[in-house]
Order: sequence, then C-alpha cells, then structure tokens
Amino acid sequence: MATALFIKSVDLKRNSIINGSVDPDKLMPHIEISQEIHIQHRIGTDLYTRLQAGVIAGDLTADEIILIDGYIQKALIFHAYAQYLPFARFTISNSGVSIHSSENSSPVDSSDINTLVSHVKSQAEYYTKRLIDYLCEYSSLYPLYDTNSNNDIRPSRRLNYSKGFRSTGEEYKSDDWRIDE
Repeated sequence: MATALFIKSVDLKRNSIINGSVDPDKLMPHIEISQEIHIQHRIGTDLYTRLQAGVIAGDLTADEIILIDGYIQKALIFHAYAQYLPFARFTISNSGVSIHSSENSSPVDSSDINTLVSHVKSQAEYYTKRLIDYLCEYSSLYPLYDTNSNNDIRPSRRLNYSKGFRSTGEEYKSDDWRIDE
C-alpha cells in the first residue's frame, strides 16, 4: 500500500525555522519516519490504516478531517522537525559524508543541536498529548481507535518524553506528560 503523508514538506517549513530553500526530498523521509513511528504508535494500526486509505481514496469523513487537520498534523510537524534536525547539517554523496558550510555561516556543534532538538521534542509532545486527549474524549467518533489486535500496534496513551524546557526555563518532569491508561 502506498503511504499517504498527513503533512507536506511546505507545512514543515512554515511551522519551523527550516529554510524555504531546503530540498523537499531531504525532508520527506523524516516526515514519513515520524508519521510511522510517532503517529501510528499513538493512534494504533487500525485507525492509522483507515486514515491512510481515506487520504488516498479521498473519502475521509468530517471527523477524520478534524482529527488530521486539527491534531495529527501539528504533532507530526514537530516530530518530523525533531527527526530532521540532527541530519540537517550533513550531506551524503559519492565522495562521503560532509558538513554544510558557507562564507556567511558556520556549523553549530552537537550540544546546540541537542538543545534545539530537545525544545522541538517538547513541542511535539505537547501536540501529541492534545491528540491523545482528543481521541480519548471523542473515542466514540473513532471506533477504530480501540480495535487493534494480534500484531497491530495498539494506541499508546502514555507519553514517555521527560526532557525539555518550559518558557520559564524549568525542566519538565516525566509526570508532566504522563497520561493514565
């Protein structure tokens, strides 16, 4: 089955500091990986498969459109952004791996990237928590949310992320994101 992505590279660029000139082909693998890892893990295989099929067939219900546009897209944007950042400064070509640099810029070190990734992951987890809260509150609108069996991925309602910074600079504690199952 073809993979239908819930966001486009332009959505990622508009909602991040990723420069508009970045080649969309460099972003697409990170969007797809993030969608498969983070979104499918949160909504489960059955609902994920239905949304994929609905996007491809163009037959999403109004409730499914609300779920994708209002909740999944924001979470996916920030997960894909965090996924892309560690790779942004590298290029792999026939001659090997190189780091981008130009006369007007200098590459940042790993600790700077880690700080940025940590902040972006905090945003991703905020939107993921909103997604989970919405699905739990309106589970009757999405019956496939709880129908997974056998080798299907069952939706995880627990957010395991435990690092990041609030705007006040205090560190998140793991209980800040924990949701009772």
